[in-house]
Amino acid sequence: MTTQSNENKPQAKYRKDYQAPSHLIQKTELYFNLNEEQTRVIATSTVTQNGESNTLSLVGEQLNLVKLLVNDVEHSDFEKKEGVLDIFSLPKEFTLTIETEIDPVSNTALEGLYKSEGAYCTQCEAEGFRRITYFLDRPDVLAIYTTTIEADKKAYPYLLSNGNKIDAGDLDNGRHWVKWNDPHPKPSYLFALVAGDFDVDRDVFVTRSGRKVDLEIFVDKGNLDRTPHAMLSLKNSMKWDEERFDLEYDLDIYMIVAVDFFNMGAMENKGLNVFNSKFVLANNNTATDADYLDIERVIGHEYFHNWTGNRVTCRDWFQLSLKEGLTVFRDQEFSSDLGSRAVNRISNVRTMRGPQFAEDASPMSHPIRPEKVIEMNNFYTLTVYEKGSEVIRMMHTLLGEARFQKGIKLYFERHDGTAATCDDFVAAMQDASGVDLSQFSLWYSQSGTPQLSVTSRFDEQSKSFTLTVSQTTPSTQDQQTKRPLHIPFDVELYSSTGEIIPMVINGQVVDNVLSVTEESQSFVFENIDAAPIPSLLREFSAPVKLEYDYSDSQLVTLLNHATNAFAKWDAGQMLLAKYIKLGVEAYAKQAEFALSQDVLDAFRGILLNPDLDPAFISEVLTIPSHNEVSGWFETVNVDAIASVLKSMKVQLASELEDEFSAMYHSLVQHNYDISHSSIGKRALRNLSLSYLAYLPKYGETVKAHYDNANNMTDKTAALYCANSASLTVREGLMEQFSSEWSHDGLVMDKWFMLQGSNPSSTALQGIKHAMTHSAFSLKNPNRTRSLMSSFFNANPVNFHAIDGSGYQFAGEIIAQMNTINPQVASRLIDPLLKFKRFDATRQDLMKRELEKLRGMDGLAADLFEKVTSALA
Repeated sequence: MTTQSNENKPQAKYRKDYQAPSHLIQKTELYFNLNEEQTRVIATSTVTQNGESNTLSLVGEQLNLVKLLVNDVEHSDFEKKEGVLDIFSLPKEFTLTIETEIDPVSNTALEGLYKSEGAYCTQCEAEGFRRITYFLDRPDVLAIYTTTIEADKKAYPYLLSNGNKIDAGDLDNGRHWVKWNDPHPKPSYLFALVAGDFDVDRDVFVTRSGRKVDLEIFVDKGNLDRTPHAMLSLKNSMKWDEERFDLEYDLDIYMIVAVDFFNMGAMENKGLNVFNSKFVLANNNTATDADYLDIERVIGHEYFHNWTGNRVTCRDWFQLSLKEGLTVFRDQEFSSDLGSRAVNRISNVRTMRGPQFAEDASPMSHPIRPEKVIEMNNFYTLTVYEKGSEVIRMMHTLLGEARFQKGIKLYFERHDGTAATCDDFVAAMQDASGVDLSQFSLWYSQSGTPQLSVTSRFDEQSKSFTLTVSQTTPSTQDQQTKRPLHIPFDVELYSSTGEIIPMVINGQVVDNVLSVTEESQSFVFENIDAAPIPSLLREFSAPVKLEYDYSDSQLVTLLNHATNAFAKWDAGQMLLAKYIKLGVEAYAKQAEFALSQDVLDAFRGILLNPDLDPAFISEVLTIPSHNEVSGWFETVNVDAIASVLKSMKVQLASELEDEFSAMYHSLVQHNYDISHSSIGKRALRNLSLSYLAYLPKYGETVKAHYDNANNMTDKTAALYCANSASLTVREGLMEQFSSEWSHDGLVMDKWFMLQGSNPSSTALQGIKHAMTHSAFSLKNPNRTRSLMSSFFNANPVNFHAIDGSGYQFAGEIIAQMNTINPQVASRLIDPLLKFKRFDATRQDLMKRELEKLRGMDGLAADLFEKVTSALA
């Protein structure tokens, strides 16, 4: 763990200060001698000088330097200080051998080489390789790696690393060794090592050029029956990347290893992906529909990194979105091509409008390509990933599929085998397509969420309809001044009876996507007989907030008639949003609040529409989250929002009770499968039950749903209903679930999430009790995130309790995690950072916890950066 005293504050690094490395490494040979007490690492690198200096500065953390050789001769002209090894008087070309000792067993930060229960594994992104050996641990130093691993054969029969296996043998004393070679140059962050005893699922994929690739998935003993979906997802990913992006796999073997202790979701190390077990393991008894879809998505994401991240990597960590934004776009397209494009798009947009917009408005606001950083792990954010993906999607929207693919091909032609920048990617897209992207490039450097304010005017005499679009981006903590962006604005016009009206400008039918490039500009549509209803920002064509004064009847028309599924859903969301805002106003005045009959009838019509996909219907009838609603207000009224959302659910349940009940009983499935049709029917049936649960007489229905469930999706749906509606059957069902699944940590994560999000006033007491559960450990990131993140992020009334108890508990947990695992601590703290959004009493209580953390001895750099930014 990198810790800093307050006297030795971590220093920011700036993108503008980038300098090429002083030296380059052509080849690195690694030798690992794995032992329980200590592990010995010998790194032999072929190094060449890349500038004027003959001093080589290497980075290293928590290493015991044993030996240093230059050209096989012991070299003493070096200086070792905190985190840096400076080696002087070097020739222009030389072989450098460094021997270090490390202690993976006590490495609870889970960076570098560590022990995950019975197995050794690595996590080197972003800067974990420096915990293995002193190295030029930066992404623009690419080398060919050969790795030899030695260990006890009985305890660790599988010794894995990047690339292809080239040799192996037995040693004395029951030990053995395996040698791997990765022929593709890669940066140190893509290095991987795994040693352990596993069950292995094996399969083969034949590429379109006829090459046979061995596929292997390594899991803990006894979990082999939970790998088939991951294997199928991998094969689907490989096939899809060939068909959609013309990209073929390039090694003889592709391996995935599932481990229980992992800070991230998964890691794309070349040829050897290390995964959090939650994104590999699934069967009908243990996994929900959401788990299956997440596994498909994450397996795809890491496989797609083979080209967008590995074959072309990023020059420096400020360019992280170059690989992550692009690869998220690719995994979203993969999920959409295999499943429901509308439902996937809605899910992505919920993430943007909720947590990502909140991040944009927080003290940690940053562009998708940050300008400065203290701790790189803090920039594995929704902005870099999800907003980064939206920027790629906007490019795809502006260029179209054919020109976008042409740009991708040019990007690989220019940069395969190199470390590139975001500017390199934009240049390839611009050069291949002929589309000027110079103004568009501002999306990479400007932070915050743009706001589009749209007004309209119909001129009956000229039969014209004018849309005037104004864009502003509010100041953020990192940037005060904002410039106009190039915003693709997808529009469609409808008559009052729901017919599409052609869009004609200057006598020409125009495309649905308008280019908004100025602070304010008008679009005049001709040949309009009557005032139309505009469907705006279809497909969420840009990550912006939209303001347009729709009437209820206009939104109902779009909800009923919009041909674009996303636009139909969005009209429903805007209807709900209007009434939620009215409800919050009414709460402040202690006035009555209710949905109008027209709105209720509109949602009833959607629920009963036989032509709509059940999965889509369930999305339309899902109201915005508390977190998304919070982003609509300058000052968050926690209690008002919670009260309005609950009353809205109760009213929908009461008014549509017959329809929800009929839907619940008509969608029974006796056999479980994970086809998208079946997933959609379960989603709508369980959503119907979630509304009915707010009516007291349905408590026994919820219990019966749990008792009769033949799959984990339905079991956890019943628990969710009992939890969110605070039913009397909750405690019994939770106890029953815990008794059945306490042996399985991944399944228990669902239980811990429900404990964390329990709306009961006794929730905090229950959370503290859950921490004593045999399945819980603060050292396990999955367990900690399940319980703590659900409380901090999904239990607003209790987390923001006016007595400060939720904040105090959060401060205590984050202080503990600072010592155990700073990365997890840094992710947990985000809700406290947003204290300025709340009333004065809550602000003071949250600041008090942040100030306590700032005053801690040994505050990790991860937390230091966030705490000081928030309190600035």
